Amino acid sequence: MRNLVRIAPGALELGRPLPWNVYDADGNVLLRQGYVIQTNSQLEQLFERGRFEPRKIERPHEEIFEDARERNPFADYPDLLHALETTLNAITEGDPSAQKQLMGLSRMIERTCSEAPDASLALVHLYSIGPNILEQTLFYAILSQFVARQFGLEEKRISVLTAAALTANLALVPVADQLNASNKLLTDDQRNVIQKHPQRSIQALQAAGINNKLMNTIIAQHHEQADGSGYPQGLSGSDIRPEAEILALSERYVAMITKRAYRARMNVADARRLIATLGDGKFRPAIPRALLQVLGDYPPGILVRLDNNEVGVVTSRPLRARGPFVQAIFGPRGNRYNGTFERDTSLLEFNIRALEEPEIMPSMDFSRIWGFRT
Repeated sequence: MRNLVRIAPGALELGRPLPWNVYDADGNVLLRQGYVIQTNSQLEQLFERGRFEPRKIERPHEEIFEDARERNPFADYPDLLHALETTLNAITEGDPSAQKQLMGLSRMIERTCSEAPDASLALVHLYSIGPNILEQTLFYAILSQFVARQFGLEEKRISVLTAAALTANLALVPVADQLNASNKLLTDDQRNVIQKHPQRSIQALQAAGINNKLMNTIIAQHHEQADGSGYPQGLSGSDIRPEAEILALSERYVAMITKRAYRARMNVADARRLIATLGDGKFRPAIPRALLQVLGDYPPGILVRLDNNEVGVVTSRPLRARGPFVQAIFGPRGNRYNGTFERDTSLLEFNIRALEEPEIMPSMDFSRIWGFRT
């Protein structure tokens, strides 16, 4: 029997894919992960009737996550976010198991990215409209994984970078969502919190018994810039670790494609063009180049219009002379398909014509579209 609880007001938002399945009181699925709530009346009905299955993680994360299951980033998404929240809380509280939890979560993310790379990248884009600080942090870790491998870092350094990406903004967690939701100028106190968050995050890690020299350096430097204009020390050039630059660029890309109260989100094409300019003084040129190679022209999870006028979601990056592949969701006349149809965009009739940026994302069954068993 499922342990189902009511959905708390504020847990769901209009225009944003559901992060988990929604059930009725008897345990029947009402809506699957990826469904997008379109109206306030739908939202009210879900708060009245809907239930979800809360996550209970009682053992260290590496024991829970290191199993033989097929890695499905969409099904794992709630678990990853819950594990991240409990890990950051453990660090803040000085829990003796904090380091074990952080390493277990880092390995889980590494394994997920390795076994399901396109779906892992799709998570970043499907949930990028208005992510909270925990979601953003998870996205930083995912992108850092891919960029680091493309850049050529060895595995041991990538593992440390993953842990750094998960904890570099620990000191910002209590205020980040509030800052992102505000369209007012920062106060002096808020600027002070932002300027000092790398060192305060390191202090929290050390107090919890986590004291890796490389990890501390990555966190301390992830807001430095190659031209010396960063903070807190104004480092420049090769004084900045490449791992710190990879994390910084991952954070910047997520910020570009995320909607904030004070600005609209940037589409992927514009974000790519801006990234291409960052190798001119802000970063080592090879790092923006690595991110662009990871994303491709049309990264997984974005919507595109094809030459036959269908609209679909990109599910994979190009492979040799083929792709990227798209699952068509809407027909040429705007009718919603009953199911989806795979399109190889290297074929003339299915060439990608343009990016699609609807005001509200269409509902999708993510696991089914990416071919995972449900």
